[in-house]
Amino acid sequence: MASNNSEKSLDPLEIDDEITTDTAYDDELSQYSTTVTSSVVDYPTLHGRRYHAYREGRYMLPNDEQEADRLDIHHALINKVQGDKLYLAPLKGNPQRALDLCTGTGVWAIDFADQHPTAEVIGNDLSPTQPSLVPSNLKFVVDDVEDEWAYESKPFDYIHGRFLVGAIRDWPRLMRQAFNCTKPGGWVEFQDWDGQISSDDGSVKDTNILKLQDTVKQVFVDMGINCNPGAEYKNWLEAAGFTNIATKAIKVPLGTWPKDPNLKKIGALSLLQHLEGIEGIAIAPLTKIGWSPEEIQALLTKARADLHDRKVHSYFI
Repeated sequence: MASNNSEKSLDPLEIDDEITTDTAYDDELSQYSTTVTSSVVDYPTLHGRRYHAYREGRYMLPNDEQEADRLDIHHALINKVQGDKLYLAPLKGNPQRALDLCTGTGVWAIDFADQHPTAEVIGNDLSPTQPSLVPSNLKFVVDDVEDEWAYESKPFDYIHGRFLVGAIRDWPRLMRQAFNCTKPGGWVEFQDWDGQISSDDGSVKDTNILKLQDTVKQVFVDMGINCNPGAEYKNWLEAAGFTNIATKAIKVPLGTWPKDPNLKKIGALSLLQHLEGIEGIAIAPLTKIGWSPEEIQALLTKARADLHDRKVHSYFI
């Protein structure tokens, strides 16, 4: 989640020592368990995964059904992390216009439109992969949020940007455009990971999860992509002109190893979406630096084994 706090300021997560075998660990996890041009939908593929056609190569994660499933699991995860809330901004009354940046499957925008039926809701993304049957007050558009925005004449009461890491190269410009397109008194809300898998007890050290993350992360860094935007949000928002800025850091465990029952449920969703997504995260970046499909799959197999290891008490912030 977006934060300018270091992980060291957060309390350690308590481990459930009653899980004694890997089989029991896996068993517990299972319990929680628009009209466009052809150039936009002529999707390229790489090693069996489908990617965005519009601005091809700009965003390195897939846009196929498997990735859509991960995004929907991720949506459920973040809602759970937020106490079953769709957003944390203190919206008052009935917002008239809302914008969801990089909407993905559109599930957040759909839920927001349902909750606020009098609001005009727009969700934008590089690919038109959202459903066609949506609330009448919602529309999806194919757009690149790093292009010049055309919303200043009709600004928004609320702008939402969730987990845009990997999609944005010029964050300060994005924040300036958001400021210029937000009504006076309106709100923006951004959320993101800190980009670094961690553990309080050092159990993530020397794992293949960490090796995979660090290797992929370096590719993004070499492309000029900030992999830790959450920690910078406050400074960027202030520089853009926003006031009343609040930040919150939350530990999100990977797996059902925490003792707290609610964190177990969160950890299960977190692990499921991670298992669903690590191939999509890895293929394009590792291919870009010359890895073969066999080498990629070998590392993914080892990383998945580490994710299932009850002795690895990993989390993200």
